[in-house]
Amino acid sequence: AFGMSRRAVFQNAASAAAAVATLSTTTTANANAAADIQVGGKMILGEENIMSQKGHGTSETPVQENLLYGVSAKLSDKICNFNRHFAESGGYFQYTTFEDEMKAAKGPVTFYDSVTGAPLFQAPIGRTVDDFIDESRVHGWPSFRDTEVVWDNVRVLKSSGETVSVSGTHLGHNLPDRKGNRYCINLVSIAGQPVNQV
Repeated sequence: AFGMSRRAVFQNAASAAAAVATLSTTTTANANAAADIQVGGKMILGEENIMSQKGHGTSETPVQENLLYGVSAKLSDKICNFNRHFAESGGYFQYTTFEDEMKAAKGPVTFYDSVTGAPLFQAPIGRTVDDFIDESRVHGWPSFRDTEVVWDNVRVLKSSGETVSVSGTHLGHNLPDRKGNRYCINLVSIAGQPVNQV
């Protein structure tokens, strides 16, 4: 439904390549902005009313204009604000700068809400970057564990396992496996700039 065609993904790859040029600046800003974030802990459940209609779909505003990783702002806005069930195409993240930025980082990377810029996830924690990327490739979407969630800003809806930001951004779903909770998250939902970088 909201996924991009293969042609659109490859066309978007050109803009993703341009984004690689800003890799070191983005990585440094990301690391500095993430210094005081509380990450990990037990899952916090949320109520359905988090996803009530607001000024722009389920959020107050559209997504940021300067999203990271070369993701499509149009796709991001649809997934984040006007969607409860669909996802970006499986493997979409592999056609962005996501993997390059993860491998270039000197430690965990903080992922920010594409609408508000609030921190949502930090990874990898308790595993290598290769393990994080490998698990994400296997499932088709960036896959986070409880230790990598910023619970001040993330909730899992009791009724469905839908994973959302406290401000109403659709992120993805909790799809537990034998290792525990696994948050299967759309990259377009977590490609925001930190609030102080917008």
